[in-house]
Amino acid sequence: MNIILIEKQEIQGSRVLLTDRRAKHLIKVLQVQAGDSVRIGIIDGPKGRGRVAALCSRYPFQVELEVEFGEETAGKPPIDLLLALPRPIMLRRIFSQAAALGVGTIFITHAQRVEKSFWSATLLNEEEYRPHLLQGLEQAVDTRVPEVLVYKRFKPFVEDVLPGRIKEYSHLLIAHPGSPATLKSVITERPERILLAVGPEGGWIEYEIDRFAEYGFNSFSMGERILKVDTAVVALHGRLSECRENFT
Repeated sequence: MNIILIEKQEIQGSRVLLTDRRAKHLIKVLQVQAGDSVRIGIIDGPKGRGRVAALCSRYPFQVELEVEFGEETAGKPPIDLLLALPRPIMLRRIFSQAAALGVGTIFITHAQRVEKSFWSATLLNEEEYRPHLLQGLEQAVDTRVPEVLVYKRFKPFVEDVLPGRIKEYSHLLIAHPGSPATLKSVITERPERILLAVGPEGGWIEYEIDRFAEYGFNSFSMGERILKVDTAVVALHGRLSECRENFT
């Protein structure tokens, strides 16, 4: 936990009283003392510093912070994800990793090779996935929570939702192991905003690839190796970030 994230409504005047895992982390891991200063941030808001005004170092742990905010909220990350729903254990990791790496929006939809039982996972409820997003932000020292949009049916998503959203992006990309194209060949100018589509473990079927292509998505492959979805998301995000830097 490299930043203590606070809900705006927790702030009373210029103070915040922490009594949950954040207080325990400050006391047991960071071993703060009265007068110490720690990095803090308002969720979806600015960052700042918190000075330890008082604490209870025994259970139940409590830390009272005097807070001050100065840094502006970071801009929206330039990369968004479109995911065919992965298995829940993988999705849990993706939420945390995507938030840590920097993703603005995560679209989740169905695909032919997605098991229908995945849609009954409680992880698709905001109260279940939000903690994993916050853990990623705590790691990366960020406050902007990725937006998560869930669409259970592929065809209505592609036909009714996607056309209204793709105008936001300079590059529409779809990762597909069978594609002859490379990332270098489909990005020939500096990407401003990118929407990256990543398929299920078995990959997109040709019908799905064709539907994405109708809306301007360019498919590409990272090579012969087929990666797990959570590994692919991290690797692809790194490659895309590098591409953007190379055009600077």
